[in-house]
Amino acid sequence: MILAKIHAGPVLDFFTPDFTTQLELPLAGTAIAAGFPSPAEEYLDLALDLNKELIQHPAATFYARVNGDSMIDAGIQDGDLLVIDKALEPKEGSIAVCYLDGEFTVKRLAVQEDDLYLMPANAEFKPIRITEENDFLVWGIVAYVIHKPG
Repeated sequence: MILAKIHAGPVLDFFTPDFTTQLELPLAGTAIAAGFPSPAEEYLDLALDLNKELIQHPAATFYARVNGDSMIDAGIQDGDLLVIDKALEPKEGSIAVCYLDGEFTVKRLAVQEDDLYLMPANAEFKPIRITEENDFLVWGIVAYVIHKPG
């Protein structure tokens, strides 16, 4: 899949995917045990297209590369690739990409006593209370996080 950069910022770099490409990769016919090993099958019999697997709404899906560690305890690390779906409805607890006062950020949405907060997932960062004075928009919801292990 080819990605085209559409915005570079201090927290997120945005990309739009090219859905005209198709790459079917082999998929193991059985689940892989994370506990005790099970007898493995000697063949791969299914194909997997990550475009079809990860993207529910192609016209509303974007990618962003994360810069920073404010969401590390939610499994989002510096350098991770986010699959963002603008068609998904924001709700309490969603991890969202938000536009706040001229910058993009990724945080968990929280409502406390009728106030909206953007909650980091790192104790070194403080929650951000959204007020009427803020230029604020929930830009999209994080559908998947792709990162390298280790």
